[in-house]
Amino acid sequence: MIAYARDEIIPATEVARNFSSVFKSLVDGAKDRIAIAKNNKLELVVLPIEEYERLKDIADLAEHIEIYKTVTERTAKETGVRIALDDMMNRFGINKADVRD
Repeated sequence: MIAYARDEIIPATEVARNFSSVFKSLVDGAKDRIAIAKNNKLELVVLPIEEYERLKDIADLAEHIEIYKTVTERTAKETGVRIALDDMMNRFGINKADVRD
């Protein structure tokens, strides 16, 4: 489970009343994320668009890696031939730094 700092958790009613200041704190970089609670239960996390896009890219890359593994396993079973991960990454223009970030 992810831990949130006390100042990152804001009740939904406070977000509704002070949306512009919550929005500004994310856009200005004063906060990395805001967790919104309703009835003392965390319900949402709001992120700056850059962070969301970075996380989406990571999830997409992870999905591509899983597909690659599945395809290479099936290909190896059918043909006895395996393709190195580095070769496949080069073929699709993915570098190791992208995978690590």
